[in-house]
Amino acid sequence: MRRSEFLIDNPEEVEQFLGEMSFGFLGTVDEAGCPRVTPLNFVFAEGAFYFHGSRSGEKMDHLFRNPQVSFTVADEYALIPSYFSDPVMACPATAFFKSVTASGNAVVVDDLEEKALALGHFMHKLQPEGGYDPIDAGDPRYVPQLKGVALIKLIPDRMSAKFKFGQNMKPRRRDKVVNGLKNRNENRDAVTVEQICKYHPSSP
Repeated sequence: MRRSEFLIDNPEEVEQFLGEMSFGFLGTVDEAGCPRVTPLNFVFAEGAFYFHGSRSGEKMDHLFRNPQVSFTVADEYALIPSYFSDPVMACPATAFFKSVTASGNAVVVDDLEEKALALGHFMHKLQPEGGYDPIDAGDPRYVPQLKGVALIKLIPDRMSAKFKFGQNMKPRRRDKVVNGLKNRNENRDAVTVEQICKYHPSSP
């Protein structure tokens, strides 16, 4: 059972997180019922996930046989060692992260206008500085590429978000973890402290 204190039901926060991420994991099933997880780039736009790639291959074979898929995006902020809050016991060791999981039927998009729009979102995310001509379904230079690439669209039937930043910790333990992160001050520790203060129910 998922702990309710970690679940996020604010669509704006979820969409912001998805906008910051460019990589996720697509779960499909083959004809024998064997699952496969494929790491790939994605964009989330207009309430749908988009993926692109080759028109052939194992992933596409799975989708044509069974369009029911799952998709997960996750971002680990910090590893929390046990000694931040307990000098001897291993149990408090954990990790703080954000994740989104979605499921539904995936469809292959053939419409060139929708392809151009979705791939434009990809370019905006992966190359925000520009330096290219906008993707336009009416541009003859782009038409062959738009026809040749496979674009997969997932409008989720179900989607849930889990942002874990110690919401279940009592204030005394939370303060120890915050102090441990501040003293370590590596990588994303400062950002993790901000997230703890944002999401912990007893934070000022």
